[in-house]
Amino acid sequence: MPLLELQIDRHEPYAGGRTFGAHGAYEHLEGRAVFAVDPQSDANREIVDLALAPRDADGRVRFTADVSLVIRAATDGPRRLLVELPNRGRRLAYRTFNRANAEAALRCDPGDGFLFERGFSVCSIGWQWDVYRSETLMALDAPPALRDGRPIRGQTVVEIRPNEPADTWLLANRVHRPYPAADPEERGARLLVREYEDGEDSELPRSAWRFARSAEHGLEPSAAHVTLDGGFEPGKIYHAVYTTEGAPVVGAGLLALREIASFLREPGALNPAAAGFDRVYAFGVSQTGRMLRHLLYLGLNVDERGRRVFDGVLPHVAGGRRGEFNHRFAQPSAQSEPGFGHRFPFADDETVDPSSERREALLGRLRALDAVPRVVYTNSSAEYWRGDGALVHVDPAGDRDVPAAAEVRVYHFAGTQHGAGALPQTRHGAAESAVGRYGFNVVDYSPLLRAALVNLDRWAGEGVEPPPSRHPRVDHGTAVPRERVLARFDGLPGVVTPDRERLWVLRTVDLGPEAERGVGRHPAVEGERYPCLVSDVDEDGNEVAGIRLPDVAVPVATHAGWNLRGPETGAPEQQMAMQGFTRFFARTESERRAAGDPRRPLESRYRDRDAYLELVCTETDRLIADGYVLAGDRELVVGNAAARYDAALLAREGEYTEAEAAAGARG
Repeated sequence: MPLLELQIDRHEPYAGGRTFGAHGAYEHLEGRAVFAVDPQSDANREIVDLALAPRDADGRVRFTADVSLVIRAATDGPRRLLVELPNRGRRLAYRTFNRANAEAALRCDPGDGFLFERGFSVCSIGWQWDVYRSETLMALDAPPALRDGRPIRGQTVVEIRPNEPADTWLLANRVHRPYPAADPEERGARLLVREYEDGEDSELPRSAWRFARSAEHGLEPSAAHVTLDGGFEPGKIYHAVYTTEGAPVVGAGLLALREIASFLREPGALNPAAAGFDRVYAFGVSQTGRMLRHLLYLGLNVDERGRRVFDGVLPHVAGGRRGEFNHRFAQPSAQSEPGFGHRFPFADDETVDPSSERREALLGRLRALDAVPRVVYTNSSAEYWRGDGALVHVDPAGDRDVPAAAEVRVYHFAGTQHGAGALPQTRHGAAESAVGRYGFNVVDYSPLLRAALVNLDRWAGEGVEPPPSRHPRVDHGTAVPRERVLARFDGLPGVVTPDRERLWVLRTVDLGPEAERGVGRHPAVEGERYPCLVSDVDEDGNEVAGIRLPDVAVPVATHAGWNLRGPETGAPEQQMAMQGFTRFFARTESERRAAGDPRRPLESRYRDRDAYLELVCTETDRLIADGYVLAGDRELVVGNAAARYDAALLAREGEYTEAEAAAGARG
């Protein structure tokens, strides 16, 4: 068996022995899993460089991963396991489903207990080789790829996207383990810069930068850092291309996910859940949602013994991309530089790439293995505005809808941003110190995601069909070019729209002659653009397609899936990567006129708060009847809408400020 041992360092009652309704108490275990996989197995043949890793006496490749388990103590009743992939080492299931606060979620806080009240056990598995392990961050110890017993050298690229001035940059995506320069004096190393996402690269002179870092006494050589004379400029995008040494088998993380699920599924004395599980689901958010799409593409839902592993898969806010999860010198946190994660195919069933005329399907390998799980894709509006969200369900030529596969549902959460919104509104706190030009989107889509999981469980476990896919469609005229929608936003007071020439796009990428075996040539050569379609909007600027929460269907604001960079972070004409914005309506007709706002004010829409909430309840009940919201979350949905109504009453001229938020509104 590929999982040799579970080394448990901590085993205690979960949440101090708290019980969760009919499902009782849970146990909390923390430790490490030791794996030994067969590099000759057909189930592992897609893992790049696995055959180059050292082998034990049995001819297997060993590696270890952090494991966190919250397991239902009782052995009777439902046996459901949710296996989550920590995002950059951080456990998110407790925050995403249980609504625990961000810091507490890293420590498995039960939050409102949503998962456990429904009988789910949760496994979190470390899978990312370059995460620095800590008390709250989970990691993988990946095996090295060696050639003739020596570390492999080759070309890599690191993207540098500063939001504030910096002289020195770590040669890693995020604050992860770097790929060090093999030769700090390498003459052929390159540093490229572009003004915006889809701009042309310019090469900086080799004399203007070096592999070094700032220190108290000046610059000191460092193979893990790059320093640029005059500093890296906020808003610009840099790519360092150089030779590195030491290639971890990054795809071992995919095997860790598959094999921990396969192991826990089976009853046995070594299994902490002795009775095993009869339903097993995989969940990932953003980075790890893209990893789940990669797992599906590689056909990895079959273990070494030929058994299907996951009954259902829920990739959340992954858009149409995959990622850097299975090639040489991959950086799993990288998501924007043109590379392996941007390649065709995007849709589950076969489509034709208009540039290469190649035919392929994301689920093609799994179909051949008869191992397609039930899949529910959930995306916010931000993935559409990023340029790739629509490719999940629109042909790469952009002229027709691609029907969802029989095993798949595709849900677009209308009027939302990448992460669920919240009050008080702010334009700060985004990843990597990013700041928005406008206050971030406040729509909380968590009730929709909770329903998606429960519907997936009923579908995979009981055969109950979930509600139909909802997303923008070409044939309905609701999937439209971004430029058309931005023209509507141009009329909003105080709103500057992105430079149309500098919108994020997805292009074909050529990574060189060895790309098919996972070895890239950098920088990638970009080619033709893929279509970038988003939901059309109504007269208020709110999206008309997808699942519309009361915030969007009975609005007190315009909720957009795009935002601009804050001027203090450079390039204020450019999109942010993940944030949207919320602009509240004027309260009165006089305020509307003074602001020159074309949107009707609150007083002409709703008689008072009670009248507004009556409409909210009607919309919520419709979503419950249609299956997109759980009956148990009715109070949550209505309460969210009420809080945003109250926030709108605090707003002046359509702008809800942090100072006003601190004065009273909470959501």
